[in-house]
Amino acid sequence: MNLMETIRVSMNSLTTNKMRSFLTILGIIIGVAAVIAIMAIGNGSKASIKEEIDKLGNNVLMVAPAMPMTEEEVIVSNLASFTWADIEALEQKKSIDALMPNITSNSKATWGRYNYNATIVGTSASFYKVKKVSFAEGRTFTNDEMDKRMNVAVLESQAVQRLFGGDTQNVLGRTFQVKQIPFKVIGVLDTQPVTNLSYGSDDQIYIPATTMMNRLGEKNIVTLDVSAKSPALMDQAHSDILESLRVTHQLKPSEPDQFQVTSLSEAVGAAFGVDKIMSNLLGGVAAISLVVGGIGIMNIMMVSVIERTREIGIRKAIGAKPRDIMIQFLSEAVIFGLMGGILGVVTGIAASKIIEATSHMAIQFTVSPIIYSFLSSAGTGILFGVYPAYKAASLKPIDALRYE
Repeated sequence: MNLMETIRVSMNSLTTNKMRSFLTILGIIIGVAAVIAIMAIGNGSKASIKEEIDKLGNNVLMVAPAMPMTEEEVIVSNLASFTWADIEALEQKKSIDALMPNITSNSKATWGRYNYNATIVGTSASFYKVKKVSFAEGRTFTNDEMDKRMNVAVLESQAVQRLFGGDTQNVLGRTFQVKQIPFKVIGVLDTQPVTNLSYGSDDQIYIPATTMMNRLGEKNIVTLDVSAKSPALMDQAHSDILESLRVTHQLKPSEPDQFQVTSLSEAVGAAFGVDKIMSNLLGGVAAISLVVGGIGIMNIMMVSVIERTREIGIRKAIGAKPRDIMIQFLSEAVIFGLMGGILGVVTGIAASKIIEATSHMAIQFTVSPIIYSFLSSAGTGILFGVYPAYKAASLKPIDALRYE
């Protein structure tokens, strides 16, 4: 029997009982579809994060107090905080372009009958450079306003909407209140693109850090975002930050750093690591589905051997060799796997598109997971079809013909 005839006979056998065949390959379909969907979501997530890093800037460093690593350190730890002297010293470094100290407070902002619970951020005049945003109207704080602790504010676009209701024209110069303290609007930021790595939710209010400390009573500079002059100077900026902070905090050479410096790339690298672990775990679950599908193929092929015992006896009686019988049953198992692979690929792509449309998650397909999943399904058919094919090929003609 030639190859085409073998395939034709195998397909005829599989289509005799369509429902049984479909249920047999269901595990393969689920496994392949899961692998493709998981990889598409993972690749899309990585591409989305990379795009967001490019938007936010690949020259931004985040500085925070060093967290204690051991139980003993937790007991004796007293987390350092930034001072204004730290900011002034860092501004002198040639590798640093801009600084954004962060002093945050959640307070009610009020204008007439309108109010909302705003995130007030005390920061520096150059904060917008670190955030990579521009002004739709107005300007940032001046050094004089910083020094004199003046009550001036820059609003994000959504803050304008929430604070002034429908009256969003000519907001510059208006005065609103935070904790019954009046603040004058001197600038409005452009609408920011929505990203997973964005600072806040586009409805924050920025005031001078000096005003935040002295008027609103918030003293702690929680974190510090630093923009290096170029990506090439990231390492230099990293060293300059730690060196400057050691000097301003008067640390001895034997004492550890009180602050830790992290780049967006490092933070995202850690996120990628977690994402890879989760993808591997979910991929393992999908692999289990392939094994379950393979067991289903083996089971149905064993049933097929029993049902077609007399057919096998007749074929052997008229000259079919054990190799021919084995190839026929093995080809049926492989076709089971391939059919499951094809339907799994289609299902995986369709499921990914549905997820993308309903959850707005980024999806990115690559060829390799589709090829690997398809080959795995074929391999599953071969692996779990060998034993039933061997059992069929090893039947003795006389015993097979006597089978009732």
